Amino acid sequence: MTELRPAQERGHADHGWLKSFHSFSFAEYHDPRHMGYGPLRVINEDRVAPGTGFGTHGHRDMEIISYVLEGALAHQDSMGNGSTIVPGDVQRMSAGSGVRHSEYNHDKAGTTHFLQIWIEPSVTGIAPSYEQKHFDAAAKRGRLRLIASPDGADGSVRIHQDARVYAALLDGDERTTHRLAAGRRAYVHVARGSLTVQGLRLGAGDAIKVEKVSDIALEQGAQAEVLLFDLP
Repeated sequence: MTELRPAQERGHADHGWLKSFHSFSFAEYHDPRHMGYGPLRVINEDRVAPGTGFGTHGHRDMEIISYVLEGALAHQDSMGNGSTIVPGDVQRMSAGSGVRHSEYNHDKAGTTHFLQIWIEPSVTGIAPSYEQKHFDAAAKRGRLRLIASPDGADGSVRIHQDARVYAALLDGDERTTHRLAAGRRAYVHVARGSLTVQGLRLGAGDAIKVEKVSDIALEQGAQAEVLLFDLP
């Protein structure tokens, strides 16, 4: 079973300094058909204008993953963390009992393009925590590289949910498959470029829901960067 989520049907918000596309209902965009997929609650494709960003704001009980595609994003939070994430970095913030943070693009010329991902945790009220790791292009070239998991396997960031997130770069003849265990489902989101998933051609911003299959095939990429979410 597959269901396509076309890029052009996503919600959209243009705040001037921020241009955002919402795969699932978020802020003023509400669609009861797209409230999330399992514990995957948010995929926002954000473009932050030079010298602007998200002022200090709060979160609770959410696993928040930031995945930068272009530019850089400076992060500061109430736990005392201060860092800048760049392409290849994966940042995980477990909001838990409550955290406040800000995110800025300090570049005076370039736009920061990133994905903001929210996954609902399996536990609530925990102490907030932060983690950041780098996965270079070679680690994702022609294969699905685990970048987030419940146990931090293979050097991935640790999230408080039985979900696994993989990233891949696929081009030309490169092909990879993902084995989906019985009772689980997958969400495949194309960050940029294009590729074929389960025989369907997907472009940047497109996504596909996959259930009740044993293997998911990703192939025929054209400068594709893709995230695959293995979900309960």
